[in-house]
Amino acid sequence: MEKKLKLGIIGLGTVGQGVVKVLSGMHDIEIVCVAVKNLSKKRDISVDSITDNPLDIVNNPDIDVIVEVAGGLEVFDLLKIAIRNKKHIVTANKELLARHGSELFDLARKNNVVIMYEAAVAGGIPLIYPIKTSLSANVFSEVAGILNGTTNYILTKMEEENLSYDECLLKAQQLGYAETNPKGDVEGFDAMYKIAILSNIVFNKRIDIGKIYHEGITNISSIDIKLADEFGYKIKLVAQAKKMCINQESDMLDIRVHPVLVSKNQSLADIKNATNAILLKGFPVGEVMFVGAGAGEFPTASSVVGDILTIKSEIKEKNKILPMTVCHHSEYAKQINIDDTVNCYYLRINAVNTPGTIGKIGLACGKFNINLSCILQKGVNDDRSATIIVITEECFEKDINLMIKDVEKTSEIKVLNRIRVM
Repeated sequence: MEKKLKLGIIGLGTVGQGVVKVLSGMHDIEIVCVAVKNLSKKRDISVDSITDNPLDIVNNPDIDVIVEVAGGLEVFDLLKIAIRNKKHIVTANKELLARHGSELFDLARKNNVVIMYEAAVAGGIPLIYPIKTSLSANVFSEVAGILNGTTNYILTKMEEENLSYDECLLKAQQLGYAETNPKGDVEGFDAMYKIAILSNIVFNKRIDIGKIYHEGITNISSIDIKLADEFGYKIKLVAQAKKMCINQESDMLDIRVHPVLVSKNQSLADIKNATNAILLKGFPVGEVMFVGAGAGEFPTASSVVGDILTIKSEIKEKNKILPMTVCHHSEYAKQINIDDTVNCYYLRINAVNTPGTIGKIGLACGKFNINLSCILQKGVNDDRSATIIVITEECFEKDINLMIKDVEKTSEIKVLNRIRVM
């Protein structure tokens, strides 16, 4: 009779319940115990053994694999105990991996166990395993995508229903796409953790998340959405990482998260609502895109259970894990400061409607070596001020910041928003 793979699960929220439901029909896998914070909380499912002390699970000698779907950083010490106890780890915890992955992977290698984390980056989209297997022949130059469904839903509704950011955020919260405190999503933290993990895999370097520039969507208005559309763009929160050559130093990484104007001709512009999409560029594959559900009970459970089955198949066949599942690199990437990046920019400016105003903006751009692709006055407002839209050619981030500071020296001109153009 085939030996059952024995699991301990930490967390029984939306994803945890999905995992239990998917595993319910698999007779060769046994859930030994589940750890929760609140034993009295009502849930849609029941499990045979439940505890509010996760140490009961990580120290249980009968358990082969710890499935961590609780989230947060509180589980860090628990997983270290589990790894020292020679237990394999399956996790969906992107913040934990982005902040403490280096220590956990080193510890796992030392104890001959693995950490599987397909669900940590894009929910139900198969991404990490394909990169490590089917795409392993490639040298990648860039990875970019829409990695947060909450912000993409908000931006989609702002565009399609001409609603304000606050109205769309409330809708997202009512539908369960956004938390009561949405900071992690709308300020770019969630996407930052995910692009850090992806960069680690794609470029085989460890990533310092403290050096990743991140900016959310809280400053995007329906006016910006409408004006972007008129110029042939959609506004998306994009996480991206690409190889750059700065000051003759190659293989530096430009890793960041922020809103961008995406041309309607680009595939990312068509990604709507809570859908995620990840674009990879490399040789010899060229470009390849992964699209699907980036969150949710069953999409995320699909990836978690897939990792569990991968571990089971390897234990069954060889009593050891495939080498490709182990983190072998230890060198940290050289990361570019956002000030040294080169971008095109969209500027929405409010100015006193007097002769020579556009000229002043043009002179300020020229002063800092910024060429203009477009400058357009969009009529006169009720208070007799003018809305002026500027789209620049490529220039350094530090130069656009100096230009904005210079043009705002007087009270006549105010840059209300600055968005990079992809």
